[in-house]
Amino acid sequence: MNLLIEFFDILKSTVIDVLPILSIIVIFQLLVIRRPIPNIKQVGFGFFYVLIGLAFFLLGLEKALFPLGKIMAEQLTASEFINAGAVISWTDYTWVYIFAAAIGFSTTIAEPSLIAVALKAEEVSGGGIRANSLRIAVAIGVAIGIALGSYRIVVGHPIHYYIISGYIVVVIQTFFCPKMIVPLAYDSGGVTTSTVTVPLVAALGLGLASTIPGRSPLIDGFGLIAFASLFPIIAVMAYAQISQIQTKKLTESENK
Repeated sequence: MNLLIEFFDILKSTVIDVLPILSIIVIFQLLVIRRPIPNIKQVGFGFFYVLIGLAFFLLGLEKALFPLGKIMAEQLTASEFINAGAVISWTDYTWVYIFAAAIGFSTTIAEPSLIAVALKAEEVSGGGIRANSLRIAVAIGVAIGIALGSYRIVVGHPIHYYIISGYIVVVIQTFFCPKMIVPLAYDSGGVTTSTVTVPLVAALGLGLASTIPGRSPLIDGFGLIAFASLFPIIAVMAYAQISQIQTKKLTESENK
């Protein structure tokens, strides 16, 4: 019964959040474009499904994904699990880094927005960019980024050192990477941090910061998603550069 009440509360909030979007569409369609909304019955059902889906999704985040990420962080950092001595070192949290990389890779592979972008990139490029290869490259980037971000939380380093260094690498890569892949690489960082990845990554960061001594959930817990957005850009451009080098070597060997 309590779960049903919570669902309707979330549904009410979702309706309030979606109403401005619906209002803008209706106003522009009727007053600016001055045409009736095509397939209004279908559009109405679509908005209804969006509202119900968002409400269930938000309820699932609250009841499952956020608690799961926090529980995993607590278990992986528990003193009886890491078997740490009197002085805790960053090497005692090896399983945290492995879990962070694994969860980053798996959630990215399952990310619907990335799947859509990868398929469209393969279609537009005429097969020059393979959807699965792109998804794997992005997933590897996210895995490395979240593992590094978890390390940052453990050691307590300021986040801006990592982010600034990462974007310096991105800028350098941009000049040497094939131009056709640069916009796609930049987009890959954005589509990665979506419905599946963000809840678990955020919960993991907050859970780590809450359980590791001397860390603040507010200062140290957030920022992990920034790593998940940055490193896919580096990974995709690196993938393109490696492919370009391999193609060049293959061409040279065939010409000999």
